[in-house]
Amino acid sequence: MMEKTMPVSQREGYTPTNWTRFLWWLSTADADLLKDCIVDRGRYAITGMTVLGTWLFASLAWTYFFSTVVNNTGAAILLGLFMGGIILSIDRALIKGINRANKKRFIPLTFRAILALTIGLFMAQPALLYLFDKEIHVQISLDNEQRKKEKRLEQDAVYAAERLPLVQKRNELQKELTSRYQEVSAARDNFIKETDGTGGSKKPGLKDIAEAKQREYLKLDADYRQKEKLISPQLAVIDSSLSLIDQAIRREQASFETLLNDGFITRIEALNHLVKDNTAVAFRYYLLVAILLLIELMPVIAKSLLPAGSYDEKIVLQEEKEITLVRQNHTNELSLKQLYNQTAYEQDADLIRHFFDESSEKRKEKIKENIRHWNQQEDGQFTTVWDDMKQEILTKSES
Repeated sequence: MMEKTMPVSQREGYTPTNWTRFLWWLSTADADLLKDCIVDRGRYAITGMTVLGTWLFASLAWTYFFSTVVNNTGAAILLGLFMGGIILSIDRALIKGINRANKKRFIPLTFRAILALTIGLFMAQPALLYLFDKEIHVQISLDNEQRKKEKRLEQDAVYAAERLPLVQKRNELQKELTSRYQEVSAARDNFIKETDGTGGSKKPGLKDIAEAKQREYLKLDADYRQKEKLISPQLAVIDSSLSLIDQAIRREQASFETLLNDGFITRIEALNHLVKDNTAVAFRYYLLVAILLLIELMPVIAKSLLPAGSYDEKIVLQEEKEITLVRQNHTNELSLKQLYNQTAYEQDADLIRHFFDESSEKRKEKIKENIRHWNQQEDGQFTTVWDDMKQEILTKSES
């Protein structure tokens, strides 16, 4: 049985799948040029996979970021996909600029690395917030309590100038009342002790000394009650003013507490406090940052590390061919235009000469006729004849 033979060109034919074409598109490769480059097919598929991973990671990270900002889940998903698309465009632009011609140039690679690091550091934040979500919420509660204390201290400082004189006045009045009351209490004790014989003269009964002490006690008690009637309204006014200040502080404190939240910046601050105060969290934090940065940098790293192959050579040759064809087409088009203009000039020149040759005899006859008509006029002016001939026979230059 004879084996069926095929041309060599047909044996080497390759048709990539839609998935492979998609990966090549992610890696910014030209499918028509790449499909015949056997070794480079896999390289650019790998680069496309790294870009795909970065794209998905960016979309998820941005979606989580927007979920901490907006309350609508659908809006957060759409915004996350939109920002993920922007990151995809940036990554494709970065790896498109890395080729055999400039892969070893330090400045472009440095710029791309800085840009990728900047994006990667920001994109790592939402991912870390998601991974440490429980610990962060515990820290947020502690931070919010600290914020409440700091807010109360600030409020006390603001109202101190208004509150301090009232407190001092109240303490003075209260001290005066207390002092008077202590005098009354001491006089009452002296009177009682004198009466029961446990103190003073130690003679029980209402004797002269006991009566004197009773009068002293009653006088001090009457003075105290009179003073109390004068001071109590002042204390009431001061207490009312202090109460109003306390109410204002509580209202401001309650208003401040309603502003406390678990938004993105609040979570970032809580994460920073966790990293600062907990070495176990700090180690895993920096490890995750490094991993997430590698995810963002992988497209650039993969494109930079993978060796140049036949596809890169094709790109260079294709670009050179296109440049050569563009220049050649421009030269040919210029030559055709010049040829057209020259041929048109020569043809028009021949037609003009032919026109003048054919009209020469007719113009001469016209001149003879004008001169004959002038000879028949007795008062005819030569200049008039000449003007008529110029208008009817002679030509004017083109302008």
